[in-house]
Amino acid sequence: MKPLVAAICEALYALPDARKGGNNQRYTMGDAGVCAFSVFFMQSPSFLDFQVRMQKARGRNNASSLFGIEQIPSMQQIRNLLDPVSPTHIAPLFTDLVEPIVADGGLASHRELDGRLLVALDGTEHHCSEAIHCPQCSTRRLANGKTQYDHTAVTPVIVAPGQKTVLPLEPEFVVPQDGQAKQDCELSAGTRWLQRWGTQLKAWRTTVLGDDLYCHQPFCEQVLAQGCEFLFVCQPGSHTLLYEWVADFERTGEVATRVKTRWNGKQRLTDTYRWLNNLPLRDGDDALQVGWCELTTTDAEGNVLYRNAWASSVPIAWDNVVAIVAAGRSRWKIENENNNTLKTKGYRFEHNYGHGQQHLANLLASLILLAFLAHTLLDLYDQRDQRVRAQLSSRRTFFEHLRALTLYFPFATWEHLFDSMMDALQPAQPPPRRRAGKQ
Repeated sequence: MKPLVAAICEALYALPDARKGGNNQRYTMGDAGVCAFSVFFMQSPSFLDFQVRMQKARGRNNASSLFGIEQIPSMQQIRNLLDPVSPTHIAPLFTDLVEPIVADGGLASHRELDGRLLVALDGTEHHCSEAIHCPQCSTRRLANGKTQYDHTAVTPVIVAPGQKTVLPLEPEFVVPQDGQAKQDCELSAGTRWLQRWGTQLKAWRTTVLGDDLYCHQPFCEQVLAQGCEFLFVCQPGSHTLLYEWVADFERTGEVATRVKTRWNGKQRLTDTYRWLNNLPLRDGDDALQVGWCELTTTDAEGNVLYRNAWASSVPIAWDNVVAIVAAGRSRWKIENENNNTLKTKGYRFEHNYGHGQQHLANLLASLILLAFLAHTLLDLYDQRDQRVRAQLSSRRTFFEHLRALTLYFPFATWEHLFDSMMDALQPAQPPPRRRAGKQ
């Protein structure tokens, strides 16, 4: 626990200072950055207020002992200090935290499709308002004539079939680009992220997952140019030529098929896999040739319960179609285990912690993702964290205990805090039995 938090805090104390000097600079950029991170890490909007009170009452506080914060600014001072700081300044932290684990084989359980890591891309909105906005906002004109302002982030996540754990990577934000008249969009943001992370992804042996938005030739070519493979949802409405080829092969009976039945605990289901190779992704002589596969799941009465299809840069065959489809379906983990967790499991990703006029909204969103990544790594590799979490019923309960203790009691170290939690959670021992014949 301590080394991980210390590494993050050390990097935040190196944030650039846009102030022009002067004597009235009581708080450092590190104070502001670590204070903001501590709120998200503890999942406690009131964490700093209680630490100020604790300092006055007891002469010590957990913001200092656990996070190394020298002085606690007010929330408005934190916002003002952080507004000029671009999220790119904390982006290296995501690499620094994840790369050693990948290099040491710590994500072996997440490798699929011939030992490849799966990285899913998806856009998620973290601010939307008709009143609060900044120059970094995207805009849309509503039917009532009003303007809506929003912030969207592409949130890449390492996922795997059968694995609940997902690891968020550095986000890329949809923001106005210098010299561009058109508004930025999710696909352009995804392209920028891919170009920036290409060397890392190639070294990791990565397959990039995404919905139908990403299943277009320019983006697919970008993936291949970075030394990666792709597996994207491929819908008939946006790939008419490809599905004309599928229909032609259906008429001649040349679509390969594999059928599997399974019991899901309630009923018997039938999974029908179909696939073809060397289909054109678009019209034209320069069209990429891709593999196509489809899964249809039906119940005993033949009712269709699920159907989806994907385009793959990897050739599809009898012996890999099931694994390819499972990998494609794991893309939904970015919505369920990542974006849903960020929005509903205590991180409050869509909450307006402060908007600012420069980078504040996107910087705070990055810090929330960084806190989520830190929690995930602790769950995987920190023994004290694992022992405490094993005694509590849910993530929500864990953070309720963490908040309650740190709001009212000072702890010298993270080890002190977690050992105290573990001691309190141990079942009470019965008193020693008295020997027979003794009064």
